[in-house]
Amino acid sequence: MGTGMKKANYKDKALVVDILCASFKDNKSVNYILPQSGNMEMRLRRLMDYSFDVCNLFGNVFLSDDRKAAALIIYPDKKRTTLKSTWLDIKLVIQCVGIGNLFKAIKRESAIKKNHPITPFSYLWFIGVKPENQNGGSGTALLLDILRHSRNQNRPVLLETSTERNLPWYQKNQFEIYTELDFGYKLYCLRHN
Repeated sequence: MGTGMKKANYKDKALVVDILCASFKDNKSVNYILPQSGNMEMRLRRLMDYSFDVCNLFGNVFLSDDRKAAALIIYPDKKRTTLKSTWLDIKLVIQCVGIGNLFKAIKRESAIKKNHPITPFSYLWFIGVKPENQNGGSGTALLLDILRHSRNQNRPVLLETSTERNLPWYQKNQFEIYTELDFGYKLYCLRHN
């Protein structure tokens, strides 16, 4: 069983991106914003690379102590438009999402954000364990540490999932579904107070 978490840094980036790519390669929500042609694996890596960088700027990147699970957290109230964040966004559109999917991605993000509170919260953007390491406790240990960390900051934790089989796991860890969105697939919005 995993024993906790540590803040990841740039020397951990390749491992974090590997874990998240393996965890999200068949994810409906991720595949919704990525063009379904060409090199999907490369686009997914670029998405996770972008997400790592954004969370390093405006949140936290956590790695389980056993290095089998990773999580990206952003604090929306701390997010700012900077030269670096603008450059990351431009690269994301050009290298990953594409102009054709840009408006679809913006529309989805807008629908999600309408349901977010105005008070500070921790947004658990991605949490994953490589498939071969799942059900070993690493993801649960990491999630519990994230919940403690956020509780110490007086921040509820919000996330979305399109993976229905993960709902019982989140609910077992006291997350509640507060709304469902439909984008041609169900997106479940969850909250932990």
